[in-house]
Amino acid sequence: MNKGLLLVISAPSGAGKGTIIKRLMDDDRSLKLSVSATTRSPRPGEVDGEDYFFLSREEFDDLVKNGEMLEHAEYVGNCYGTPKGPVESWLNDGLNVILEIDVQGGAQVKEIMPECVSIFILPPSMRELENRLRGRSTENDEVVNARLEAARQEVHHAEDYDYVVVNDTVDQAVEEIKTIIAAEKHRFIRVSSIVERVLIDA
Repeated sequence: MNKGLLLVISAPSGAGKGTIIKRLMDDDRSLKLSVSATTRSPRPGEVDGEDYFFLSREEFDDLVKNGEMLEHAEYVGNCYGTPKGPVESWLNDGLNVILEIDVQGGAQVKEIMPECVSIFILPPSMRELENRLRGRSTENDEVVNARLEAARQEVHHAEDYDYVVVNDTVDQAVEEIKTIIAAEKHRFIRVSSIVERVLIDA
């Protein structure tokens, strides 16, 4: 069985990454979304192993020390990271796996698994991003302004990714990512087949 693709998808807050990934998952049930681990306590309604893997600080540190995290970071006193085991298991089963992570996490994953396919989602413009953030009506001006400033910094990392997709409309962005997945999967299968045939003929 051919190994699956590891898809690293990053975007500034408000660019629509979550909506796009949900559509991709709805359209292709064989896609797997990696579940992150965290040391924070579960919130009401959250399920261990579905929303997060809830770990003690000692358990989390042991995974990091043993090289069993693809990426990790500490935020506001809690640790967050991507356990390597489930991701590798899915990939070996031929499934395509999505990592929905920030640019720092994406850089860490690319160091450990350089064969990953990285996609950065951009808003059509910073003005449109601001409209989307303010349109949520869930955050005050200070928070929105902080998110916009962070976004201005993050978009400079787009050039570090294999592909950039502009989320002008969700439908178009989803179709572009589907095309990327199909092309990368075909390229991987084709190259692997050629290498295998050469080795057999040797």
